Amino acid sequence: MEYQTIRVQWQEKICKIQIFRPDDKNTINNQMVEEFYEVLTYCEDRASIIVLEGFIEFFCFGADFKEAYNGIVNKTGVNHSDKLYQVWLKLATGPYITISHVKGKVNAGGIGFVAASDIVLADNTAEFSLSELLFGLFPACVLPFLIRRIGFQKAHYLTVMTQAVSVSKAYEWGLVDAWEEKSDSLLRRHLLRLERLPKSGIMDYKKYMSEIYNHLSEDRKTAVEANRRMFSNPQNVDWICQFVESSKLPWER
Repeated sequence: MEYQTIRVQWQEKICKIQIFRPDDKNTINNQMVEEFYEVLTYCEDRASIIVLEGFIEFFCFGADFKEAYNGIVNKTGVNHSDKLYQVWLKLATGPYITISHVKGKVNAGGIGFVAASDIVLADNTAEFSLSELLFGLFPACVLPFLIRRIGFQKAHYLTVMTQAVSVSKAYEWGLVDAWEEKSDSLLRRHLLRLERLPKSGIMDYKKYMSEIYNHLSEDRKTAVEANRRMFSNPQNVDWICQFVESSKLPWER
């Protein structure tokens, strides 16, 4: 299988997925959502462990505003929030252990990949932010996964402050499970342990956990509808267009 926005590498029952949009800060576009959905579905019968990675500077920086802008200008915009929510739901509840190995910046929708993962490992360069409210938006689809991981108040604080937090603060909050200055060895140690788990046990465990904590599936409709309302709001659309055209934030008009 060949992809345009991700790179996929197999090591027996481990599937490594690298977000690969080097010219666009690893932002999320429609093609990436479709490719992630396809490979995660393929992994359901074949993988026991999935590792997500980005680049040294950017893990994933959220939505591709340039794609959103082109959709607005050409009146061809397609909101992929429902499919993206399904991707994160697969990471959170699918029959495999999912690991986000984070280096560099994670922003907005990138937090969705992290918060949906079973395990989050990071190095000392990792930092985490939710910038949506700067544009009149809010992370509707991210929040169900983030609240599950770090609790309501910390997710609320991260949302309203819009500032990046360090890896040490993310670890303190529970967004990151373990971190080291050089995290490649940390990942290897985790994989050596996780490789011992049988696929059948992982499947039964993940199914059970999704049954006793079923808020993610229940919140999907509410989150997706909220996302669509935000991106159809004329004021929010205007701020996005201004940012793409002039790199100016709303208050810099």
